[in-house]
Amino acid sequence: MLKRSIQPEIKEGESIHFVQPQAINIGPHTSIFYLDQVKDETVRIELSFNAGQIHGHKNVASFVSALLLSGTPEKTSEQIHEELDFLGAYVDHEISMESAFIHLFCLRKNVYAALEILVDALENASFPEQEIQDMLQEKKQRYLVSNEKVNFLARKEFQKQLFSGAGAYARQMEMEDFLDVKQSDLLDFHHKFYLQSLRKVVVVGNLGAEIIPFLSNKLSAWSQPELFEFIPGFHNEPGRFHVEKKGALQTAIRFGVPMFNKQHPDYFDFVILQTILGDYFGSRLMSNIREDKGYTYGIGCALVELKRSGYFVIATEVAKDVTEATIREIKYEIDRLQNELVPQEELELVKNYMLGQLLKSADGPNAMMDLFLGVEQHQMTLTFYNEYINNIKSVTPEQLKEIAIRCLNWDQFTLITAGERN
Repeated sequence: MLKRSIQPEIKEGESIHFVQPQAINIGPHTSIFYLDQVKDETVRIELSFNAGQIHGHKNVASFVSALLLSGTPEKTSEQIHEELDFLGAYVDHEISMESAFIHLFCLRKNVYAALEILVDALENASFPEQEIQDMLQEKKQRYLVSNEKVNFLARKEFQKQLFSGAGAYARQMEMEDFLDVKQSDLLDFHHKFYLQSLRKVVVVGNLGAEIIPFLSNKLSAWSQPELFEFIPGFHNEPGRFHVEKKGALQTAIRFGVPMFNKQHPDYFDFVILQTILGDYFGSRLMSNIREDKGYTYGIGCALVELKRSGYFVIATEVAKDVTEATIREIKYEIDRLQNELVPQEELELVKNYMLGQLLKSADGPNAMMDLFLGVEQHQMTLTFYNEYINNIKSVTPEQLKEIAIRCLNWDQFTLITAGERN
């Protein structure tokens, strides 16, 4: 009988068995990654394109992403979605700074029919004028609403100042971007960055080997002929910047500094450090600024990875009258990491938390594929994660203090506040 008064024994995992998907090249720089160890009838297919927001002029990439299923010469947007709905298929799209993605979810028995509809809609997208105008009106309204929010204003200014030396990476959506949007510009971008820039195809589902020649036949013509170049590094504008928003009751705060991605030798130690600082509910920032001071509902930090670089960010929203106090407390917590050793008890807690999160993130074929994609984009292998486990177990307080001194230089931070000056 289970005795709930007795704490279960804590068992430390030695390693995780990661499943490597099959990799099939369908072009010089385009691959299909296929994981068939799925016990149910669900299928996930993902198309990844080098068609992110940094590509093209102004914000045409975002407009094209929103209109990919807007119609062809033979079908309207409504017909395309009705056909997919009839099959129980769900299509989603998203765009990041560097990439654009299309996701298809359906049952195994309907995957070929759903793919035929999706590929036809993507390949023959005609961007009807009425669909363009409807999309622009919706995005414009959403932009106007967002522009009243201090979090949105802080995020915009943060991107502008953080990527000040990185060209299109600093690009922002502005009202003038909604003017003079030409159908021909959307068609040109679609042809160059979708029909010629397919980076990878992800397949998770028990579909058999026949899915590979089917996808290769349908999609190989879209493969990218040459590698894209992404920035290997960038410089920010250090210092403090304020975006005034009259009448705002809260202030949005964002700190950031250029950093690195998984390829850097300091990556492991820094991820552990930033977890202690602000990347879990019991972190120092949460304990101090939320639990002790009551300045905010939430505060956190993250290491955001790009293809060739990355950045570190701390974000929160607070009442305007405690803005300066919050900034002082954030600096205090960073100073502590640079001047004091992390207590062993706290470090052990964070180690167990991180190992548990990694184990959780490897649960199931879709999660396993996501872990693979997380390293594949940096030309790394799944051995990265067992190295990560070993590093978590072996890291010392002295290493963390050293990485804090080296990477968290307060004078190099970009600090954004958005709200009404108190």
